[in-house]
Amino acid sequence: MNSVKRYASLVKQFRLYSVLGTTQSSCRHFVPPHSPANETDVDKFKEFIHNSKRLLVITGAGISTESGIPDYRSERVGLYARSSNRPVQYQDFVKKADIRQRYWARNFVGWPTFSSVLPNKTHMILSEWETIGYLHWLVTQNVDALHYKAGSKNLTELHGSAHRVECLDCKHMILRPELQEMIKRDNPMWHSESVDMAPDGDVQLSQEQINGFNVPSCKKCGGVLKPEIVFFGDNVPRPRVNFVFNKVKESDSLLVLGSSLEVYSGYRFVNAAHEQKKPIAIVSIGPTRADKLANIKINTKCSEILSHI
Repeated sequence: MNSVKRYASLVKQFRLYSVLGTTQSSCRHFVPPHSPANETDVDKFKEFIHNSKRLLVITGAGISTESGIPDYRSERVGLYARSSNRPVQYQDFVKKADIRQRYWARNFVGWPTFSSVLPNKTHMILSEWETIGYLHWLVTQNVDALHYKAGSKNLTELHGSAHRVECLDCKHMILRPELQEMIKRDNPMWHSESVDMAPDGDVQLSQEQINGFNVPSCKKCGGVLKPEIVFFGDNVPRPRVNFVFNKVKESDSLLVLGSSLEVYSGYRFVNAAHEQKKPIAIVSIGPTRADKLANIKINTKCSEILSHI
């Protein structure tokens, strides 16, 4: 069975999970302070959704905070507000062996927690919208596979997925759980613990904790292994970008959920929808880069407003 089919098989397993397993304490920990949606916001949002016949949705890290995964930029609770830890840069990962050691050690420790996170109400509602025909296409900037776990099919993972790993040399791809087992075999005496998880699944470890960790390599060619994620400093593959631009053209309205849109890779599609004079709604706690482009901006938790539809 090739990697794509094996990933599809894993997706089927994800869809057997129940959203009821998500713990509410961790959800509250990473959701920024906010006010509940008022009646006017709810009415505007209902009208926007009911007038949309081919709705395109773009989601960001803010929708996964309710599942217990932190985002980067939220005030007080985002990674940047709580820690000096920053995501690895693409060029550093490719060029520096010590950066790869640090990344894979931290990712190895964080994987059991990150991979067990379950979709929340927002993910489940979007999956339902697809089933009943409200949703034309879904684009996520997240790498957590929670939309897949919720059952979404008409989906583009703009920044890839932490659940797949590719060799930069021979392009062989494996599933992330396979790599976890490889790392265990290559590091029988190495052990570290941490609970400080980042949005992409790794954790904070000291250099002392990282020492002695053996970095995994491709079993086919010995090349460098990297998660199938668009790292900071890298570019989204052009065919994927063009595909999403086409989805913007096909759609008659655009909804952004839980994203500050500070990263250009997502903002450009909102800008394109604005240039095409399509209605835009944004539901996100705090300001976003595209607030000035939106017809509707609602500053509250995504699941709360979606539950009214």
